[in-house]
Amino acid sequence: MERRIRAAKFPQTKSLDTFDFKAIASLNKALVLELARCEWIERRENCIALGPAGTGKTHTALALGLAACQKNYSTLFVTAAALVHELMEARDERRLRILQKNLSKVDLLIVDELGYVPFTAVGSELLFEVLSRRYEQGSTMLTSNLPFDEWTSVFGSERLTGALLDRLTHHVHILEMNGDSYRLASSQKRARKRGALAQPEPNIHADKPQEGGATSED
Repeated sequence: MERRIRAAKFPQTKSLDTFDFKAIASLNKALVLELARCEWIERRENCIALGPAGTGKTHTALALGLAACQKNYSTLFVTAAALVHELMEARDERRLRILQKNLSKVDLLIVDELGYVPFTAVGSELLFEVLSRRYEQGSTMLTSNLPFDEWTSVFGSERLTGALLDRLTHHVHILEMNGDSYRLASSQKRARKRGALAQPEPNIHADKPQEGGATSED
């Protein structure tokens, strides 16, 4: 299992034990726990987590990836921008077919942060090819800050976007993760806590009359 976790290239290890489901009311907790059993990977289905930044999409993806490793499924975690960059670099170095073959063999491919950076036409086509090859051959999990109807702004082509969504959503589990930024709320909570701890204690000795001292009436 440790070997699979290292091979997955997780930027950090996250589990569902540390996920605050109460903070994201729109998230279907029962579905997430069901996905953690990894039967969807056995069936070669997909999962897409949608929602604004800071709502726990990456945490959920990392946790499901860890669960897959624990169930002995080969897993790879990568951001969308990094994957496109790697594909274009492989094409320039004439090793694209090898990379595509390796990506198609992974039981679970997790592509994080789709939508933050638009792709060039070449980058879009390369990513489309990778995801299309995995259709019904392996499971893919995507996280995105954009709803489906805005994915064209990332891929730059309605035709390409439509064809990709047709494949991705044929056998898919969708996690709706709408709400305020969990990261921002957590940061604000920590800041308030630090502020409270930094408040000076009241000086109980200040302005206390000395015993036997003179008064204004003396």
